[in-house]
Amino acid sequence: MRCTVFRALLMIIVAVSVLTERLHSRECPVATFSIVAYDSAAEEWGVAVQSKFLGVGVGVPWARAGVGAIATQAWANTDYGPEGLALLKMGIPAEGVVEILTGKDEDRDRRQLGVVDPEGRAASWTGEECLEWAGHIVEEGFCIQGNILASEAVVEKMAEAFKSAPGALGRRLIAALHAGQKAGGDSRGKQSAALLVVRENGGYSGYNDRFIDIRVDDHPNPIEELERIYDVHEQTFQGSAYLRLGIEALKQGKEKRAHDAIGNAMSLAEKYPENAHLLNNIAWELATNDIRLDDALVLAQKAVKLAPKDGSIWDTLGEVYARRGDYAEAVKAETQAVELTDGYREFQEKLEQWKQKLEE
Repeated sequence: MRCTVFRALLMIIVAVSVLTERLHSRECPVATFSIVAYDSAAEEWGVAVQSKFLGVGVGVPWARAGVGAIATQAWANTDYGPEGLALLKMGIPAEGVVEILTGKDEDRDRRQLGVVDPEGRAASWTGEECLEWAGHIVEEGFCIQGNILASEAVVEKMAEAFKSAPGALGRRLIAALHAGQKAGGDSRGKQSAALLVVRENGGYSGYNDRFIDIRVDDHPNPIEELERIYDVHEQTFQGSAYLRLGIEALKQGKEKRAHDAIGNAMSLAEKYPENAHLLNNIAWELATNDIRLDDALVLAQKAVKLAPKDGSIWDTLGEVYARRGDYAEAVKAETQAVELTDGYREFQEKLEQWKQKLEE
C-alpha cells in the first residue's frame, strides 16, 4: 500500500515538474500597449511602447525614415518588422502590409500589429486569440494597439492624449504612454518601455535616421524613466540635430521646414539656459554654417560663463568671433582654449591663423 502511494506521489511530482519546465521554456507574449505615428510637418515616424515584459524595445518598435513605422506584439512575430518595412518601401500602403504579413502567418490569430506608412496612413491587426482585453484604434496619422490590458479605456485615453499633447512627436508619444498607464495599462503590471523616432539624417552627426532611440529594459516605473532619459537626450543631442536638419532644409529651399527646425533648436536653448554644453553645441552649429551669428555669439558667451574651464567652449567662442570677422576677440578666446587644453594642436593652428588675419 505504501509503495502504491509513493509511486502515485512520485508520478504527480514528475508530471508537475515536466509541466513547469514546458511552461518556462515557452516564450511569453509581448503583452503591451503601443502607439505608431507620423508627424507630417517634421517628417518623423515613431513608435512608443510599454509592457510587463523584459526589454520590450528589442522586438516591438521598427521604423525607417521615409518608409514608415511598425509595432509587432502579443505572440510577436519579429519578422513583421523588417519584412513590413520592405513592403512599405515597395510602395504598399499600411493596410496592404497588414494583410500580406498576417495573411501568410499561420499564427496570425495570436499576433498584434500596427503600421503607419510614408503618407501617414495607418492600419492595425488584433488576432482573435490575443488575450483580453485586446484591441486597437486607427485614426489619421496613427494607430494604437494593446493586449492583456486593464480595459479598452487604455487605448482610448492614449488616443485622446496623443491628439491633444503639444510639442514634438517624441513628447506626444510619451504623453500617450502616460495616459495609457493612468487608465490601467498592462493588467499584469509594468517593466519596460521604449521610444523610437526616425527622420532623415536625424541620428548622431547625421549618419543615420535614428533621431531618438531610447529604451528602459527593466524598471519599476518604466514610462517615468523613459521620460527622464528623453530629457537627457533632448539636452545632449537634439539641439545639434535640429540645426543640421534645418540647415539641410535651407539647402533644399524648404524655408518652412528650416524655420521650424532651427526654431526648435533655439527653443531648447531657452528651455535649458544653464546647460553649457547644449548652448555650446547650438552656437557651434550656427557658427560653422554661417547663420544667425548674433544668436551664436550670445549662446557662446553664455556657455563660457557657465563653464569657464572648458577649452572646447572657448574654442567655439573663438570660432564665432572669427566668423563675424572680429579676429582680435577670436585670438583672445582661442588663446584661452589653447591654455586650457595644454596646447591642443587644432586649437593652436586656429590661433596662428587668426593672428595672421590680424596682421593682414
